[in-house]
Amino acid sequence: MKATSIVAHELSFKETGKDSFGKKFNLNEVQVNVPGFTEKLKLTDCIRENGDKSFYFEEIIPKTKIVLHFTAGYLKGDIGTLTQAGNHVSVPFVIARNGEIYNLFTSKYWSYHLGKNAVGGNTDMSQKTIAIEISNIGCLKKIGNNLVTTYSNSDIYCSLDETSYYTKVSNYRGFEYFATFTQAQYNSLKLLLKFLTNKYSIPYNFLPLEKRFNVFANAAEANAFKGICSHVNFRTDKWDIGTAFDWNKII
Repeated sequence: MKATSIVAHELSFKETGKDSFGKKFNLNEVQVNVPGFTEKLKLTDCIRENGDKSFYFEEIIPKTKIVLHFTAGYLKGDIGTLTQAGNHVSVPFVIARNGEIYNLFTSKYWSYHLGKNAVGGNTDMSQKTIAIEISNIGCLKKIGNNLVTTYSNSDIYCSLDETSYYTKVSNYRGFEYFATFTQAQYNSLKLLLKFLTNKYSIPYNFLPLEKRFNVFANAAEANAFKGICSHVNFRTDKWDIGTAFDWNKII
């Protein structure tokens, strides 16, 4: 999908409530107060029309961290993949490129989101963390004057001339080009992080720059950290959220 088509794609989901698999959702906008902010946090409850809850566990476990991801996809597919019946791979929050926050389930519950090779263990770390997915196609490859997705060399995301849609970085885990995040996503994410850290008494704390893009050394280090980190800190084979993300906008 071209980057220029994403606005219409997201609007279609908001209007129809249907994901890329044809599953239907009931969408309901809510607003909550965030201590220290005059602006209210706007959330869109995104609940399966058939009431299915089998993609997460209704089990309450104390939270110590928030883990940031990017979806490597687009909103309809993001929502569809994260709500597969019986799959138990999901997150409570997905932030669309327009900044809208979709709330798939209550953040006190949990689902797997790190993968079997995660430092500290997929189960233990998934249970203790709140995951946030930012809708973003992620890694891009340069072919001629175009940037294409990792899914197909013919899947053009943007041209090199469309500089607002991509960021070039020093080689990070084999890639130099990544899709940009929108200012609306940064704004919504920061407010959501302030809300969640306050609600669950998680420090508004980040890994130091020299450790921010590397995996935790071991399970003990992963368990000891309290604050906001990302998928790359648990897996060497992941790119979210890497060096193309402007951390200063949420710090």
